[in-house]
Amino acid sequence: MAILKVIEIMANSSKGWEDAARNAVKHASKTVKNIKSVYIKDQTAVVEGENISDYRVTTKITFEVHGQDSK
Repeated sequence: MAILKVIEIMANSSKGWEDAARNAVKHASKTVKNIKSVYIKDQTAVVEGENISDYRVTTKITFEVHGQDSK
């Protein structure tokens, strides 16, 4: 049986929400292995003048935890 864990990661990008989501996965993968999925929980943006300057996402990243099998 696989054991999955979910963590919440916030990330940003000046390019767009999709890039911000990529940044969340990229950053999480530096310390978390076996990432299985990412869920976009929330999207926000910072506006400067008439333009969006920063896209932000709050994500839930699911990864598989490897533990000792119990018998």
